[in-house]
Amino acid sequence: MSDKKVFVVFGATGMQGGSVINSVLSDPAAAQEFRIRGITRDPSKPNAQALTAKGVECVPGDINDKASLAKALEGAHTVYAVTNYWEKMDHELELQQGKNIADVCKEADVQHLIWSGLVDVTKLTNGKYPHVYHFDSKAHVESYIRSIGVPTSTFMPGFYMSNLDSMSMLAPSPQPPHFYTFAMPFPPSTPIPFFDAAGDSGKFVKAMLMKRDQVLGKNVLAATDYYAASDVPKIFAEVKPEAGKGAQFVTIDKDTYKGSLTAAGMPEFAAQELYENMAFMDEFGYFGKGSLDWSLSLLDEKPTTLAEFFAKAPKWKDLK
Repeated sequence: MSDKKVFVVFGATGMQGGSVINSVLSDPAAAQEFRIRGITRDPSKPNAQALTAKGVECVPGDINDKASLAKALEGAHTVYAVTNYWEKMDHELELQQGKNIADVCKEADVQHLIWSGLVDVTKLTNGKYPHVYHFDSKAHVESYIRSIGVPTSTFMPGFYMSNLDSMSMLAPSPQPPHFYTFAMPFPPSTPIPFFDAAGDSGKFVKAMLMKRDQVLGKNVLAATDYYAASDVPKIFAEVKPEAGKGAQFVTIDKDTYKGSLTAAGMPEFAAQELYENMAFMDEFGYFGKGSLDWSLSLLDEKPTTLAEFFAKAPKWKDLK
């Protein structure tokens, strides 16, 4: 075990990090070359203990504390790093957390930092949509990582399929006859790069881990395909023909969309942020209209389709 390279995974018990760990452990070649060190807030928690039972070295680490990170990254060859803007909804904090990780990777002479990032929406849209903080802050971290010379590649997750159920983006209409409705502030033709974060993060990151020389300095766009917004209810109806009867896409205006978010308790600034997040996708593209072909060519496992997600999602698995 001692001659294996150390692969450090931040957010080890989270959606992305957990998927990364599972993919590496289940791949004989990756598991033979790397041993995993998972960073979590509390290694004694049941989720962390479950990883320990699989052979993962779980260690505590606080992304707000460089000293704790230095200890956690000691001897690391490759690092997968992810931050969570939505925990505090503070983009300056997320930027600092990312810089902390980058600085410690530099000090530890990490050979490959795989950063979970997103596009700079303010830059992409020439300032038209300047409030998509959870994208921009990650993009600023990516720029910082490159500026200090840490060997890096960027994993860019697409639009989470799980948003459709966890955020009730696809849900029965409150008005009779209560058809399942995908109501969003963009046209039905809007291309959405859907991505199964829990199932597929590991497929992409494992490929980046094992193909370091191919991905260094590049962005890997993690999505199964671009689906038109209007495809969502159609595919749902195909998978769940009884429940999905009459399923529809509806374009709603800005005020209606934001009002639904603030009514659910979201702060006004965050509702504006999510509105801009949705609005820029049609005009400028989630990935700046970048092709997925090269990124998908890196994979040795097929990514999850939207139809497969609808079939397995716990919220809908019992629907016919």
